[in-house]
Amino acid sequence: MPMDNNPVVLVDRAFYFIIGFSFLFLFAITAVMIWFVIRYRRSRNPYASDIRGNVWLELAWTVIPTCIALAMFVSGWQAYTGLRSVPDGALEIKAYAQMFSWIFVYPNDKETENELVVPENVPIKITLTSEDVLHSFYLPSFRVKMDAVKGMETYAWFFPDKKGEFVFHCTEFCGTGHSSMDGTLTIVSEEAYQAFLEEEDDDE
Repeated sequence: MPMDNNPVVLVDRAFYFIIGFSFLFLFAITAVMIWFVIRYRRSRNPYASDIRGNVWLELAWTVIPTCIALAMFVSGWQAYTGLRSVPDGALEIKAYAQMFSWIFVYPNDKETENELVVPENVPIKITLTSEDVLHSFYLPSFRVKMDAVKGMETYAWFFPDKKGEFVFHCTEFCGTGHSSMDGTLTIVSEEAYQAFLEEEDDDE
């Protein structure tokens, strides 16, 4: 089930767009610089040319960079709004950060520590808060990063479109155990997810 506002697609698109233009201008400016060195060397052009007052040049180096900057802004804005616009029907899971672990609470009040299990092809909204200091939830495979702040709820969402296991980390230094504050995201089928939720009921 493809999604138009999938953060992975939008963030990657903005990244490649900006990197692509950066490399394009790197090569273009280098080529023009080499051409100027050869074309306007002292032996061929002993007297410098005065280009002040050239309206077309003034327009070119004003309009072209402005259009490129605006295009980069639009691409980045689409990625940002995609990260903040949670789709309808998203599955909400609460995450509580604490030194030095993550506690996840599912809709049926099942809890896991440093393990997040979600169904495939269902948008997931993670509602974040902290029990103590500032933490930051980072799920690199799905381009998600959001701070967890004590006394405040924040959120992030992602679209788990492929089964497997993925790591997440805390990326805000939160104490001596910060480097070990990570966990595993496991994406399973809807049937396996429902079975996972029911495991707690059996234990109770």
